Amino acid sequence: MNVPDFDFICSFIRQEAAIVLERGKEYLVESRLQTLARKESIASIDVLIQQVRTAPKGPLARKVVDAMTTNETSFFRDIHPFETLKKTILPELIAKRGTDKQFNIWCGAASTGQEIYSMLMLINEHLPELLTWNFKFVATDLCQDVLAKSKLGRYNQLEVNRGLPAAMLVKYFTRTGSDWEVREDLRRRVDFKEMNLVKDWLPLPQLDIVMLRNVLIYFDVESKKAILAKIRRLLRPGGYLFLGGAETTFNVDDAFERVMFDKTTCYRVKKG
Repeated sequence: MNVPDFDFICSFIRQEAAIVLERGKEYLVESRLQTLARKESIASIDVLIQQVRTAPKGPLARKVVDAMTTNETSFFRDIHPFETLKKTILPELIAKRGTDKQFNIWCGAASTGQEIYSMLMLINEHLPELLTWNFKFVATDLCQDVLAKSKLGRYNQLEVNRGLPAAMLVKYFTRTGSDWEVREDLRRRVDFKEMNLVKDWLPLPQLDIVMLRNVLIYFDVESKKAILAKIRRLLRPGGYLFLGGAETTFNVDDAFERVMFDKTTCYRVKKG
């Protein structure tokens, strides 16, 4: 890939998704575009990039953005946040919200759905009363393909082997050929929507829990500030924001305070 083409892709991805690709990422960009070119039966990366230049709002351009997003995930990834939700945060919020019995969760980077279904299984196992409330779980992602897989809730053996306890596999999944499918009653709990975090947001309810782990690390500072400002306005009093281990609101949005629970760090809006 020549320098002008790499620079064009970097600029295009930054404009469309606020993902920062810097010099030194040429191999990553080239390998992902090569895979996409083969999938779309396009002769070369050069031809693919030229088509994107010609139609920057077309379906191929959208697929290029999707190809540049990272969708690494697994069931109960980095187990500590899930333990904190189970033992501390969810019981605390259930006690606070017991009067109106309304509870809203948003996962802002649904990927292929493992985090979503991990949370629902955890709630169903340990705090099932929450599911009898006015309970909403919204899951969004900018990538159509991974959102479709998330909604389908079907995983191969390798995927369910990553982090999913055997007892939960048996209880919450059914065998479908060589794959495993999440029970329909859990899948129906989730409202899946396509949404780009750096574009206009869809209407979201006032939120008790926001899961946005390992997402902000890919964005520039201004995009991080804009996203956190929107989350701040959506969080209900006492609500919690979960970020990835390498992410923080510090020096980005000082209206948040860090809250530590054993090995888990999360954030909430400062009082006053």
